[in-house]
Amino acid sequence: MAKFTVNPQRVDPYTNHKFRIKIDNNYVAGLSKCSALKKTTEMVEWYESGDPSTPHRLPGKTKYDAITLSGGVTHDTTFEDWANLVNNFLGDASMSLKKFRKDITIDVFNEEGQKAISYQVFRCWVSEYQALPELDAAGNAVMISTVKLENEGWQRDSSVTEPTEF
Repeated sequence: MAKFTVNPQRVDPYTNHKFRIKIDNNYVAGLSKCSALKKTTEMVEWYESGDPSTPHRLPGKTKYDAITLSGGVTHDTTFEDWANLVNNFLGDASMSLKKFRKDITIDVFNEEGQKAISYQVFRCWVSEYQALPELDAAGNAVMISTVKLENEGWQRDSSVTEPTEF
């Protein structure tokens, strides 16, 4: 079976450096990293009476790992505004239970910049936010902020199909 159906001559998988994250239907500026989409399903052992020597293995609860996004510090306040919906210096009275969860989209592009894969991630909220990295007057590094998003699952967007390459 071909790895690519539209472009069967292609043998190389997609690279991991062309991606964009969409929050509130807008791409977030300056992102440089997105952690893996990972889910784990627990295994439950069950012993049947009459045959206690060999357990049956059944699927149990599924857990979706948090997603960490990293990006260069800019004047875009998307992460900070979202983190403040969960908790800010004003305390619980200013928390927004109505708007603190958001669905996001992770789009992956091929070498020609065509959207190749897209995942929708559901009911995300900010559990960690780092506004500024450690500052160093003797350093020469790009300032990176990070946000950790808890989520309740994800699925591939089947409407995004393999792009036609020219």
